[in-house]
Amino acid sequence: MKALRYYGARDIRHEDMDDPVPQSDRDAIVQVSACSICGSDLHIYHGHGFSEDTGFCVGHEAVGEVVEVGRAVHRLKVGDKVMLPAAVGCGACRSCLSGNVARCEFNLGSCYGLSARLQGSQAEAVRVPAADMNAVLVPEGVSMDQALMMTDALSTAWFGARNADIRPGSSVAVIGLGPIGLMAVESAFVMGAHVVYAIDPIAERRALAEAAGAIALHPDEALERIKEDTRGNKLDCVVEVVGSDATVEFALRLVARRGTVSVIGVQQSRRFAFPLERAFAAGLTFRIGTCSVPEELPALFPLVQSGRLRPERYISHRLPLSEGAEAYRMFEAREAGALKMVLTPS
Repeated sequence: MKALRYYGARDIRHEDMDDPVPQSDRDAIVQVSACSICGSDLHIYHGHGFSEDTGFCVGHEAVGEVVEVGRAVHRLKVGDKVMLPAAVGCGACRSCLSGNVARCEFNLGSCYGLSARLQGSQAEAVRVPAADMNAVLVPEGVSMDQALMMTDALSTAWFGARNADIRPGSSVAVIGLGPIGLMAVESAFVMGAHVVYAIDPIAERRALAEAAGAIALHPDEALERIKEDTRGNKLDCVVEVVGSDATVEFALRLVARRGTVSVIGVQQSRRFAFPLERAFAAGLTFRIGTCSVPEELPALFPLVQSGRLRPERYISHRLPLSEGAEAYRMFEAREAGALKMVLTPS
């Protein structure tokens, strides 16, 4: 089959790779109909990945059709349309059965496309371990585009907003307006926020947030504007979607006393000088971490089916898988309004 393979910094190649084969009776093989590039894939693209491996297939957001199932797969059949949540679990322990694959008790929990341990989904086909758990049927009323966005991006946005303790009447800031940040803005409004400040240096992305109802601000003006609007009290909830020391520190400066900061930007910093004394005095809640997609889906499916959340609007480009290297380049450069890049195997 053809796949996108990682060989080093900014070296993604579309080339042949062995077809995936079941390694267990609980596995399934899914023919990929569409996959997409996540912001966290750029860490690998920049050569600061999660493994020393090279030559593995990248990507962890995909939808497709089941083409083979093992004898111990009971919930799926050949021909089913499925979405593949970014990370996998064993599907049998208490944590996985509750939807929290990050706490898989058998340590199966991993993300597609980080190393050769679990090959990625930017390919013509992908092996799905413990498929009854890790391949989710696309429900009625959810398009394949919407399902693709829920495999990671929308689920992470919702998780980040939920972790920020957003409630009816909350004042909120979202820092970073890539696809996840823009969907966090929408999620905040669905959760009842009365005002959302959307902060990003890119004017086109601010315009999209403004169209969703947010007050869009350049980072250079955000702190003073928010202090002015709130008479110095600042905001109840802040969602940080960038993952740099500077933006985490900025989030902590925007939050009010007894407020909550939720950090979902993927971190590459080994140390961060957390202002513990200031956080203690202000009684802040600080949460950081990654999303377990199956845990968020029960809330998201009806919101997408009803049209209250429309994640597909943030798909900006569709390219063939063969142009994957160019898609990564455009995505990194934020060229031509690049947001969510969807790749279609030929």
